[in-house]
Amino acid sequence: MRSAERTQEAGHAVREVWREGLGVAIATSAYGISFGALAVASGLDVWQTCVLSLLMFTGGSQFAFIGVFGAGGIAALPSAVASAALLGVRNVAYGMRLSSIIGGGFWRRAAAAQVTIDESTAVAISQQTPRLRRLGFWLTGLGVFIGWNLTTLAGALLGDVLGDPKAWGLDAAAAAAFLALLWPRLRERQAIAVGVAAAVVAAGLTPLLMPGLPVLVAALVAIVVGWFNWFGRRNATVEASR
Repeated sequence: MRSAERTQEAGHAVREVWREGLGVAIATSAYGISFGALAVASGLDVWQTCVLSLLMFTGGSQFAFIGVFGAGGIAALPSAVASAALLGVRNVAYGMRLSSIIGGGFWRRAAAAQVTIDESTAVAISQQTPRLRRLGFWLTGLGVFIGWNLTTLAGALLGDVLGDPKAWGLDAAAAAAFLALLWPRLRERQAIAVGVAAAVVAAGLTPLLMPGLPVLVAALVAIVVGWFNWFGRRNATVEASR
């Protein structure tokens, strides 16, 4: 009897992982339409846009790249690459965290590196057993990879047909995507201080520097503000006094 109950519970847990992984994959893939349309509007053709999603495959970095590239063209390419790389650094930390979950083997790790993103990491580490963590990681990572590339193609074709992105509001898609990524993290004073400081610096330097450089300078300011953790220490002091 207990064996049957354990089997039933295990089956239920697997179904929950499938439901969670596919749900995250479908929701995340929807952003690919905006990326594809905005990338074409920024000067890339349909094939360049699709290759960018296929090889880079990290939404925040892709939006950063086309945002800077679209504003400055070829001259801003180094800044666009640097901005995308800064946002992609977090995936290295994810890979270290997921190393024990993924397991050994060169080809397995190579494939895992391509789909190590925010969503696959979040679903994987939220599971209770190693088996479910592996299932959550691969299901979510591959699901987002397939869906993102399909919607990128759809968005690129749509953007190529629509023409001027400003007429449809697509020129604001990158900023809206960044705001959507940032907003859930603004729960503590320190995170708010970092965001405000970086935003003020980037806005102030935008008229003075070439596209892409204000973002890089703002990133350095964010690192400095985050490193000293002034507001975080104040919160800790208040909590301790209670």
